[in-house]
Amino acid sequence: MATRALIFVEGDPTGTGHLFIQAAQRLGVHPITLSADPAQYEYIAAESTEAIRVDTDDIDALINECSRLGTTYDIAGITSSLEAFYATVGKLCRHFGLPGPNPESIEQCCDKFTQRQLLAEAGIPIPAYRLATDGADVQSAAADIGLPVVLKPAVGAGSTGVRLCRNAEEVAEHTNYLLGEKHIWRSSPRILVEEFAQGPLYNVYTMGNEVIGISAAEFQRPPYFVCRETLLPAPLTDDEYKRIADVSLTCLRGLGLGWGPTNIELRWTKGGPVVIEVNPRLAGAPHPHLVQLAYGVDLIAEHIKLVIGDEWDLRKRRSHTAAVRSLLPDRDGILDWIDGDSRAAAVSGVAEVKFFVEPKTLIVRKGDYRDKIGYVVAASPSRARTEAILQRAVELIDWSITPSPPPL
Repeated sequence: MATRALIFVEGDPTGTGHLFIQAAQRLGVHPITLSADPAQYEYIAAESTEAIRVDTDDIDALINECSRLGTTYDIAGITSSLEAFYATVGKLCRHFGLPGPNPESIEQCCDKFTQRQLLAEAGIPIPAYRLATDGADVQSAAADIGLPVVLKPAVGAGSTGVRLCRNAEEVAEHTNYLLGEKHIWRSSPRILVEEFAQGPLYNVYTMGNEVIGISAAEFQRPPYFVCRETLLPAPLTDDEYKRIADVSLTCLRGLGLGWGPTNIELRWTKGGPVVIEVNPRLAGAPHPHLVQLAYGVDLIAEHIKLVIGDEWDLRKRRSHTAAVRSLLPDRDGILDWIDGDSRAAAVSGVAEVKFFVEPKTLIVRKGDYRDKIGYVVAASPSRARTEAILQRAVELIDWSITPSPPPL
């Protein structure tokens, strides 16, 4: 009898990639990673799993490789932990008759302009928006919408290239950055100009057509959107929770995303919930860990069960509070040293301490997810206790950065 295998198209080097591999192994399926550069995933060697080099931007090459693997293995499913390859996964699943997302829905959702159009057609509250392809278009759109505005690439993730622009000078500055040579575009350069919806930020975690939980998030420093802390569950009234959940499920219907996981970002404004973005995938690390700590639901494992056609179980087994604090540098320069992880990890209630950097690393803040040099996760039966645990642990971590000399 052939071994059941689960194929991953690429992975996440520093996020949830290794968690997907481990979950697959626990569920008794053999993980195989297809990648243009398998060496970038240290966890593949650490977990002693199989990896095959293939051009993952070439759908025909992927079909050929999956077909070849099908002569040796029983291919139970195909998936990815990266949004950029999720539409490709949907096409592969459709080709091989496997459970998977609708690739057309994923592609429409990943294009933020198209996503806005579909959400607007569904009557979902969203910020005012315009699409621009050059500097004149951006300035005109910002004037029409009214400052402040948010400028972002029409295709992208992790807040890369996203900035709050509070005046015309900042609009021009960020437009020049996006259309210059420093920003790497995943598609043809198109800029989404959006009204800045003001109010508390919430993340909604869904699987299928079910809301699993809603967390509250705080950003570090304007004009960028780098998450400083996330708390699950968010402190909401029953009415607020219901309104956010209802809007979220309407988003799924409007975007054709009734299969698999999504992560929905919205703000609670004076007029109620306003949807900022729908991401057709699991939220990145450590969000799945927060859900597991708070509710006892392993979203990664349940997602894999869905992918391989097994029965999933989203029942909550506990009601705790989990939180994560990102470790964010306050300057650019050379990281001289960073320590305290073992002390922080020893604090009762701390579930995870992770550093992304080593001493002597050059720190260059970019105003997106790459600014994080680590994080601390804590959980307990109460919100107050969790927040106290997290604060105590973070205070035990310290680092030193020698500022880089100014350019000549």
